Amino acid sequence: MIFEKVKSEGLAHNSYFVGSAGETAVVDPRRDCDIYLNLSQAHNTKITHIFETHRNEDYVVGSVELSEVTGAEVYHGSQMDFAYGNDVREGDTFSIGNLLLEVLETPGHTKESISLTLKDLDMGDDVYMVFTGDVLFAGDVGRTDFFEDEAEKMAEALYDSLFQKVLPLGDGVIVCPAHGAGSVCGAKLSEHEFTTIGYEKKTNPALQLSKKEFVEYKTKEVLYKPPYFKKMEAYNKDGPPLLHGLPYLQPLSVKDLVNYRNVQILDVRSPPNFAGGHIPNSINIWKGILPLFAGWMLTYEDLIVVVDENNQQLTDIARYLIRLGYDNLLGYLAGGLSAWFKSAQPFEKVTTWSVHQLKENCEGIYLLDVREVRNWEEEGHIPGAHHVYVGELRDHLNEIPQTHVVVYCDSGFKTSIAASVLKSNGYKSVTGVLGGMAAWEKAGYPLEK
Repeated sequence: MIFEKVKSEGLAHNSYFVGSAGETAVVDPRRDCDIYLNLSQAHNTKITHIFETHRNEDYVVGSVELSEVTGAEVYHGSQMDFAYGNDVREGDTFSIGNLLLEVLETPGHTKESISLTLKDLDMGDDVYMVFTGDVLFAGDVGRTDFFEDEAEKMAEALYDSLFQKVLPLGDGVIVCPAHGAGSVCGAKLSEHEFTTIGYEKKTNPALQLSKKEFVEYKTKEVLYKPPYFKKMEAYNKDGPPLLHGLPYLQPLSVKDLVNYRNVQILDVRSPPNFAGGHIPNSINIWKGILPLFAGWMLTYEDLIVVVDENNQQLTDIARYLIRLGYDNLLGYLAGGLSAWFKSAQPFEKVTTWSVHQLKENCEGIYLLDVREVRNWEEEGHIPGAHHVYVGELRDHLNEIPQTHVVVYCDSGFKTSIAASVLKSNGYKSVTGVLGGMAAWEKAGYPLEK
C-alpha cells in the first residue's frame, strides 16, 4: 500500500495520495498539482481517481487541473450541483489496486460532505483508515456556520454523521482529515499529525457532548469568514480556470511600478523591515503567513506586485496566492526595496515601541488590539485597548480616530498588517508594539478582561 500525506503550508490543508498495485487515488488535491504527478512517477503508479470530500471554502481545489493532466475521473457528494465531475452516494465503492474505498455521506459541515473509508484487502476486510474531510479533525470537528438559516439543522446533521457514521468504524481506525492545526475551518485543531477514532473519542472536547449540548455549542460558535471564501465557493462548485503550471512573475523596474495604476503592492518582508521603510500604500503580509491573510487583504480585480528583499521565494509566494485563486499576479519589484530607495522614491515608515515604551506612554493614544476575538475574551487585553480583528479592520476604520494609533497583536505579524492598512488609509501616526501580548505578559504587566 502507498500512502502519502501532502501538507500545504500556511493553509494547514491536507491532501492524500493513496494506492496499490500500480493505481492511485488523490483525495482533496490542491490547485498546484505537480506534487501528485511527481509522487505518481516516484511510485510508478497511475492516478485513476480523484475524490473531493466537500466543496472547500478556504482554497482552490485542484481536481479539475489534475484531471486535465491525468485523465482521472473526479468524484464528489451528490447533494450539490457541481459543474464538473461525478456524483457519489452512500455505499458506492471504488477499487484502487488492492484497496477498497467506500463512500459515507457525512453532511454537517456542508450538505454534500462525504467521508471515504479505506480497506486494504491484502490484510483483511476491516476498515484501516477514513478520510473525513472537514467532518472530524484532530482535536475538533468541522464548522457548521456556512448555512446561517439552517445552523441548527447543520449542527444536528454533523452530530449524526459523527456518531452514526464515523465513530462506529472502530477505535483503531486512522483518521485522515482535510486540515490540521492553524486552519480556519475549525476552532481549536490540535497539532497531532495523526490520530485515531479511539483517541478522538477520548480526547476531542466536541465528542464528549450530548446531542443537545453539541448543537448548542456549534450554533453559538463564532468563527471568522474571510471575504475570499465566496470566491473559493464559486470556483470549487463550477471549476476554477486551468493553470497549466505556475504563473510567471515578471521583473518590474521602479519606473514600471511607478507607471502602473490600480496595482496592489504586496510587501512580504518581515515586520521590522517593513517598519523601517516601505513603498507608500503597500500592504505588509509576511510571506510565512501569506496564505492565512491574503484572502482578507487582497482583491481579485487589481493586479498584484510582490515586494521582497532578495526575491528568492517568488515560486513559494506564487503557489500561496494561486491556491487562493489570485491569478491576477503581475510581477515583482526587481532589486527589492533597495532599488526603490536608490531611485530616490518616497517611502513611509511605521514607528515601533517596546512594551515598556507602551507602558510609559499610554496617555493620549488610541490603543488597538487586532487579535482574534477569542484571544481578546479568553486571555484578556492590555488596559485601555479597543478591539478590531485585523481581517475586519477595513470595515471599522470609521470607528478609529485619526490620532496616534498604537497597534498590538499576539507577537507582531498581525500588528504589521494592521499598521499597513492604517497607513494606506491616511493614518499619519501609527506605532506597532514589538512582541505584542507575549512581551507584555513576559514583562509582568497587568491585563484586563
